[in-house]
Amino acid sequence: MTPILITGATGTLGRAFGRLCHERHLVHRATSRAELDITDAASVDRALQRHQPWLVINAAGGSRVDGAEYDPARCHREHVLGAQTLARACARDRVRFVTFSSDLVFDGAQREPYDEHARPAPLGVYGTAKLEAEARVREAHPGALVIRTGALFGPWDDRNFVTVALRELAAGRDVRAADDTFLSPTYVPDLVHAVLDLALDREAGIWHLATPGVTSWAGLARAAAALAGLEVERVIPVPAREIGWRARRPRFSALRSSRGASLTALDAALRHYSAAVKGPPC
Repeated sequence: MTPILITGATGTLGRAFGRLCHERHLVHRATSRAELDITDAASVDRALQRHQPWLVINAAGGSRVDGAEYDPARCHREHVLGAQTLARACARDRVRFVTFSSDLVFDGAQREPYDEHARPAPLGVYGTAKLEAEARVREAHPGALVIRTGALFGPWDDRNFVTVALRELAAGRDVRAADDTFLSPTYVPDLVHAVLDLALDREAGIWHLATPGVTSWAGLARAAAALAGLEVERVIPVPAREIGWRARRPRFSALRSSRGASLTALDAALRHYSAAVKGPPC
């Protein structure tokens, strides 16, 4: 049976895809950056020839939102060139392709969740790169599946906002979080299951997949703290300008889907997260 090929094996999404493909008995191969450089066409060709996948999932990470402002060239290489290179090779070999975009393709002028028909207008380098990647991928591979999603949280990495906030609170330290920036934080296991379902159904085009519910960063931290039995009062709401972000972020970037996609609501997703982190070690 031909496998699913997953790039970015050591990242948040790559690890989650590997774990849940295993749970769903889906044959898969996960590759790290050392094994597959998605910006190098020859490296991509070798990987496709070696693994002969029916589906490639581009879960490779890259420049983070603030880091992209310091090094736009690297951001473009990792997020635009990498996705385009994979899309071209997959189109040539008639391989299905999935890649990820971001809620940061929007400017926040809207005050209701953005659906797939909303007009993008990114504010920073990262969002601009993601929007360009969307266009290049769809041009190179019209059958590609492009997933826009929100800030990720989940039980299997230690760098996402929820996990970091709870770790700080558990150590007795205050957590300062923006209370004037609103989003749809997205629970990684639900996202991965939904993407696999769409890929197996051979869906294509742009889809919004985010945990339903709109909250601020401070609201998210407080809700997670309450479920964990930690001191909610130690979450200190502050304006976004006091956080020290380098990149401009939309004040509102919540997502919804007009295409029928649906994930578990935020309160339930946080309960699932809380149960998972109390369970067996990863």
